[in-house]
Parts: sequence; structure tokens; C-alpha cells
Amino acid sequence: MKTEIDTVAPALKSNPISKPILEDSNSESSAPKVSAFSLASIRAKKALEESSKGIVKEATHLPTEPFTETEMLLQWNKYAQRLGDKGYKIMESLLLINDPKLNGTAITLELPNEGSKLDFEKELNGLLGHLKGHLHNHDITIEITVNEAVENKRSFNDQDRYNRLHEINPNIELLRTTFGLDIDA
Repeated sequence: MKTEIDTVAPALKSNPISKPILEDSNSESSAPKVSAFSLASIRAKKALEESSKGIVKEATHLPTEPFTETEMLLQWNKYAQRLGDKGYKIMESLLLINDPKLNGTAITLELPNEGSKLDFEKELNGLLGHLKGHLHNHDITIEITVNEAVENKRSFNDQDRYNRLHEINPNIELLRTTFGLDIDA
């Protein structure tokens, strides 16, 4: 006695149902899409990884030309200016808050607090890329130190205030003598 399964099975073997191939209308290639859960997708991922390995440059071929602190400061200020022109004024001020110090290829920047450090670290990769490209040295690193000990110089009397203003602008002496001003009030 033949069952219904026996009669249908030979028909399936001779006429297998093919899965429809969906094509992406935006893709330029007509390659069929591969399911993420198939062995073909694993092979495709491995092939993509292998092909991308050949594109990456080896570290030995990257330039490591020597540079001076002046050249580094010039490029540092150009990058800060570019950020300021784009409207990133806070980042520009963080870059210009202190002059960075150069020690070999390590650049050290001192920032006033942890919040500034976090904001600076967001832009660190862009700055490193700019410096490495323009100074032709891919060994450059940036170290950030936080110095929260802010020294406030307080002027207690008129003479101290005058001395502080004279430090800021020596022309204050010309103003004082021109108008016959007295320090003691």
C-alpha cells in the first residue's frame, strides 16, 4: 500500500523548490545575498577579512621623520585654529590653554581638570592624525596630565594690585606717570 508521502517524495526530488533570490536594488553587483546563519556567510566574512588585511600598511613602512618643538607647536596651533573656524571653540581653548611639551615623540599637555581631559580625549584621534600626517612621524603620542592645584595670586593691598597690573601690562607705569596718579589711595 502506497502512502501519500511516497507519491509526493519522488515529485519533490525531481522538482526541488528553489528559494527566491532577493536582489538589492541599490547594489551594483548581481551577487545573491547570503544568509547570516549560513556557512557561505562565514566564508564570505573570512574572505573579506583576508582581503582587508592586505590593505593595512605595516608599521615599519610609516614615516618617522624627526621634528622640532617649534614645528609641533605650529601644527598644534593650526589644528586649534581649524577647530575654532569650524565652531568648536571649547576644543580650541583646551588646545590653547597651555603649550604642550615635547619629549622625544611624546607630547605632554597639562589640563586644569578631569572634565577638560574627557573633552580633550574625544578629539584626541583627530589631533594625532593631523600631527602624524603633517610632521611625517607616526611614533607621536600624546599624554594628558591633570593639575587641579590652581594657584590664585591674591592682591591684598594697593601696591600688590599695582604690581600685578604692571606684570600684565608694563605700560601701566606710563599711564600712572602721565596722569600723576598715586598708588596709595
